[in-house]
Amino acid sequence: MVLPLRIFVLADTHNHLPAKVESLANGADEIWHLGDVCDSGILETLEQIGPPVTLVRGNCDSNVEWPLLVDLKRNGVRFRLVHIPPDRRPENVDVLLHGHTHVPRNERRDGVLFLNPGCVTRPNRGAAASVANLEIAVDGKLTWRTITLR
Repeated sequence: MVLPLRIFVLADTHNHLPAKVESLANGADEIWHLGDVCDSGILETLEQIGPPVTLVRGNCDSNVEWPLLVDLKRNGVRFRLVHIPPDRRPENVDVLLHGHTHVPRNERRDGVLFLNPGCVTRPNRGAAASVANLEIAVDGKLTWRTITLR
């Protein structure tokens, strides 16, 4: 039996990680950070958890070596990671993951699935602080679960 690929997704940490970040990322095959890391020590802590970390630069990040956009393909699904969501539907992308709004999102627009794990710090519009887990089955079926932080 082939297990789904498991991704731990977070955004807008703004110098703070959840207290139980290691247990939240437990079992993940990859970690994706969608920007506004701010302190590079956050990235170092995530890298020490074990799975490979992919991140994009947010509007509050000063490290110009971090990419603004990352395109990935996992189990046949085309992903784009960005911090600020685009105004228009991106081309050649099945799923766009973003941060910036500090609000969780799971919305299909013009054939593209837009996902946002929410914000670790300073949630917006009444949302609770949150992260997410993304599972990608071998056949490309996605399971997205937002996890409220307490």
